[in-house]
Amino acid sequence: MTKPVGKSFNVLIPVIIVLSTFALVSALIFNLSGMNLITIITTFIQEPLRHIGTGLWGCVILYSLGNLLWLFGIHQSVIYSSILEPLLIINITENIAAFNAGQAIPNIINVSQVTTFGLIGGSGSTLCLLIATFLVGRSKMTKNVAKLALAPGIFNINEPVIFGYPIVYNISMAIPFILVPSLGIIISYFATTLGLISPCVSLVPWTTPALLSAFLATAGDWRAVICQLVVIILGVLIYIPFVRINDRVIEKQAEIEQE
Repeated sequence: MTKPVGKSFNVLIPVIIVLSTFALVSALIFNLSGMNLITIITTFIQEPLRHIGTGLWGCVILYSLGNLLWLFGIHQSVIYSSILEPLLIINITENIAAFNAGQAIPNIINVSQVTTFGLIGGSGSTLCLLIATFLVGRSKMTKNVAKLALAPGIFNINEPVIFGYPIVYNISMAIPFILVPSLGIIISYFATTLGLISPCVSLVPWTTPALLSAFLATAGDWRAVICQLVVIILGVLIYIPFVRINDRVIEKQAEIEQE
């Protein structure tokens, strides 16, 4: 019985030392500055990161890097969910509070804006890819994948596209997969800045279908629906030449396998 008890103390002692050290550091900082560790992290780390990361170009760069990871089979949440999304949630929370109080909306870039205009059909705005495939695709394989992926894609679930089309390790799809979501964020940002659409003031679930998501996120602004529709049309046009390139690659691979 003494060995298990001794082992538990072997784990417990380092835990006590670590907790005591942080408690002493926290108490020392509070006595010297009047701020606790949470306040210091929020003031000197979180807030600067939020202003950089949720600025237009900071958001576009971080979100594009996240989508780039998908091309290597790594889930984009490594960057988006861990770095960018928490900052975007703070922004939409501030927008909701300002909207309810009848005040000016402080943040254009927020989690609803990014998911509504940069996540149309899922990462890479692949609903545009599915539409482009139905319009010009010649490959029977990709068309079958598009048919299977359409229903979940409407609700922004696109794993069938990511792994079935595929997007992973597919150089043919790299450019539009990164470009189209960034274009949606940029277009909606400037449309909001110019007063063409209302800012997003509602936290909309990421599974909300396109067009409805724009309407709900902006508290019923029909102009946002038109803006999202424009983004979808442009996304389809951008994807079309790459769908054709991908079809040619598939044809060549089939020819090589038959030789």
